Amino acid sequence: MADTHHHARPDGTADPTAHCDLLVRDARLLVIDGDTEVPGGWIALRDGRVTAYGPAGSEPAGAARTLSAAGRLVTPGLINTHHHMYQNLTRAYAPAVNGTLFTWLTTLYPLWAALDEEAVHLATYVGIAELLLGGCTTSMDHHYVHPGPRLIDAQIRTAQEVGFRFHATRGSMTRSTEDGGLPPRSVTQTAEEVLADSERLVQTYHDPAPGALTRVALAPCSPFSVTRELMTATAELAERLDVRLHTHLAEDPDEDAYCLETYGCRPVEYFESVGWMTDRTWVAHCIHPTEEERARLAAAGVGVAHCPSSNMLIAGGTAAVREMRGLGMPVGIGCDGSASTDHASLWLETRGALLLGRYRGGPSAMTARDALDIATRGSARCLGRADELGQLRPGACGDLVVWDTPEVALAGALTDPVEAWLRCAPSRAWTTVVGGRVLVDGGELQLPALEEKLAEHTRVARRMQGLV
Repeated sequence: MADTHHHARPDGTADPTAHCDLLVRDARLLVIDGDTEVPGGWIALRDGRVTAYGPAGSEPAGAARTLSAAGRLVTPGLINTHHHMYQNLTRAYAPAVNGTLFTWLTTLYPLWAALDEEAVHLATYVGIAELLLGGCTTSMDHHYVHPGPRLIDAQIRTAQEVGFRFHATRGSMTRSTEDGGLPPRSVTQTAEEVLADSERLVQTYHDPAPGALTRVALAPCSPFSVTRELMTATAELAERLDVRLHTHLAEDPDEDAYCLETYGCRPVEYFESVGWMTDRTWVAHCIHPTEEERARLAAAGVGVAHCPSSNMLIAGGTAAVREMRGLGMPVGIGCDGSASTDHASLWLETRGALLLGRYRGGPSAMTARDALDIATRGSARCLGRADELGQLRPGACGDLVVWDTPEVALAGALTDPVEAWLRCAPSRAWTTVVGGRVLVDGGELQLPALEEKLAEHTRVARRMQGLV
């Protein structure tokens, strides 16, 4: 990767004359990517990029700021490939928690019809704060409920305020119950409104430059909430604007039945017929494709956001991750909606991927390093940013995490820091760095407005849930 800020020798160690903005040193183990680890390592950042790394004793001089990892594990930042942040306003909502996917959605749609810019701003702020504590340095968000205008704008402004790396996706629903869909009319829009706003958002906010903090993708919600015409038009618009595509696919057996009845084919065949079978696409869940359908998705380069906790809580099955990775598919981690998963810890999702992988395929089917690779390099592939995210080679974005696991939980874990990171629990971020900027320091969020935002969030959540 070419970059003007490289100050590393060919072996990755520092040019001793080079200065850096941030030096993180004294790691027990520094994970650069799935191929390179440095015991006792350090890493240097400058202008938001990795400049060099190496073993203890070879650190560069003159760092503007030095942080000691104090013997902790240091990894690339985790990347969230599927989320619905607005749902933290209806988290663990009692009337919905024990339903199927469809009953859960139909219970909550009327509450979400009360969303406005203030509510979305607060949900996004709280969602990003929670993600940072769980070691996430980049997240997309799939916002598909639009009872009012400019809700994606509110999200993007919030992420920019925090300094978080954010891939907004312009979600949409156009097929209401009146048109044979699942959502009520109050949370749907016309295709014309969706397409016009999609283009406006891309033109206003999407930054295609290397190292961008803000990008925009297009994301009709699901086969049961948008029309065939909108799916086709959105794929054509994404091609013209050169942005990525995202949707839910093959999530639930009810979706199979709906597509057969409505479109006369299974979800993956429908997905292909509307022009989405392309390497600019990544999909959420992908639990129920056949073996042959998985092979077709893999051949097209379609990525998958694996959402372990949501899958287990809704009990609709879980993705065949080992098989997908074996086919070369990009597979990343997603925490999914804050009202289905009820948390936004990418560490917990990565641990869930480890457990589910072994549960499905046996003890050799998934290792902690496999799960970490899914949450970093796999997720970066889903977002189209494998060249600069999900790894810490010189030139990559300076997004990293120093992990903290309670000392009592690590007692006796002496031989493998990566396995201990996921097996010995719970872990959380001690330091989270996004683009060279420290957003979690000593386990504390560096967000001075957080207390005020949490109070406002509670007020809005109580109103939405009818508790005032």
